[in-house]
Amino acid sequence: MRTWGIIGALGLLLGVALGAFGAHGLRRSIPPDRLNVFEVGVRYQLVHALALLVVAVLAERVPLAGYAGLCYTLGIALFSFSLYALALTGARWLAVLTPLGGVCFLAGHFLLLIGFLRLR
Repeated sequence: MRTWGIIGALGLLLGVALGAFGAHGLRRSIPPDRLNVFEVGVRYQLVHALALLVVAVLAERVPLAGYAGLCYTLGIALFSFSLYALALTGARWLAVLTPLGGVCFLAGHFLLLIGFLRLR
């Protein structure tokens, strides 16, 4: 489905840009522990943006793939973006959102698994 492909490609584009920003722009600006938090956000965003490209290719053939795409998108928004904000601001309360994003990632993987199991 076109929408998942666009969101996935945009996620990859932003993930690479944010990774470069972290590696070159933040290294001297924030403490190492917060830089590590930022890098974890980038890593999970890139992995799940790739998963969105998989969803884009399979959405019409694999049941529940569209719902998995929604879960991946929400996961990136909640997990990765809360980690970016936490790393940049140091606001610890943002960490409350991170596990919700992780649950969204897991739900997306589970839905994709069920979709593949339903294929004949």
